[in-house]
Amino acid sequence: MDLLRPVVRPYAWGSRYGIATLQGRPVPSAGPEAELWMGAHPSAPSGLERNQQQTTLDAVIAADPGRELGPDCLARFGARLPFLLKVLSADQALSIQVHPSRAQAEAGFRAENERGPAPGDPARNYVDDWPKPELLCALTPFEVLAGLRTPADAAGILRALAVDQVQPLAAELERGASDLSGVVGSILRWPEDGRKELVRRVMDACERLASADGSYAGTCTAALRVAMDHPGDLGVVALLLMRHTVLEPGEAVFMPAGGLHAYLRGTGIELLANSDNVVRAGLTGKHIDVPELLKLVDPAISVPVLVPRVLPDGISWYDTPAPEFRLCLLDLRGPALALPGRGPRILLCLQGACKLRSSSGDRLELNQGGSCYIPAVDDLVHSTGFARLALATTGAP
Repeated sequence: MDLLRPVVRPYAWGSRYGIATLQGRPVPSAGPEAELWMGAHPSAPSGLERNQQQTTLDAVIAADPGRELGPDCLARFGARLPFLLKVLSADQALSIQVHPSRAQAEAGFRAENERGPAPGDPARNYVDDWPKPELLCALTPFEVLAGLRTPADAAGILRALAVDQVQPLAAELERGASDLSGVVGSILRWPEDGRKELVRRVMDACERLASADGSYAGTCTAALRVAMDHPGDLGVVALLLMRHTVLEPGEAVFMPAGGLHAYLRGTGIELLANSDNVVRAGLTGKHIDVPELLKLVDPAISVPVLVPRVLPDGISWYDTPAPEFRLCLLDLRGPALALPGRGPRILLCLQGACKLRSSSGDRLELNQGGSCYIPAVDDLVHSTGFARLALATTGAP
């Protein structure tokens, strides 16, 4: 077992409180801290110490994938840790985005490589050939836009806006002449000379609907707040067609390939396939590719709020179809508890402190904000103490 040195990603939308508070550092932090990465993605692998040498988790796995990943994980996913564990802490909206399936990622990555952009080119959509399904579990109340409304509901909010420019889009939805991704595309590709006027009029309408305390008040309030950080961005109009919810601590959403989403604010655990493929359509200064996003979006995807399945001994887990990962939460109450899962695992201490002991006799202490990597060779690991832990492991075969 190895203590990890996670990597902080200082994206502009990040909080100066969430990650620093978890790790017990002074708050506010010197700058925004958006994501804490615990994993082996080559763009930001976690550091660790092996044989009194400083190294990274991806290098350790590459040196002996059979020992680190185990035969089952190696056969299913190759010589790559299949998941990436993050703490995500947002003060501002993340981009409106979608992730590809495995087939789409492989095709997109191959096509971009053939066109010739460099691996680090910011105009790339596909930085690797892996899918990126993800689970977001709230640690604080977490506001999200996840999935699209039904066509009838989307037409309803467009009618409620009472803005002339969008009424033809509502009519298209009502008569079934366009699916919802087509309407989203129409908004995101609005003619340049009319964009500012469209956003202005829609935000004026959102002020009215937000104060009316009706069924669209929450989404309109969110749009007004996002518009302050992204003035004139067509994404603040498009987001009105998405499902808006606030996750309570312990609740989660699972985002499969094709699901349009934007995370707005809060701190949570994000567990995803070991990829950084993101296709964006707004609310960002990064590369935007609306045509590619519309190729990937599946308007039929619903994104229900998940609650964990509770098992004995203070263990709970979130049921998703992703083969690359599973998230478990553990509440230690003193006596020794065997950690669930087999193969490679990453453990994050959310509260308290614990001691770990592997079947090989290896020992390790973990305090709040600390994380560790458990290789497949350390098959059975017991934990003792009083702590709340998040454990990432592979999904069921």
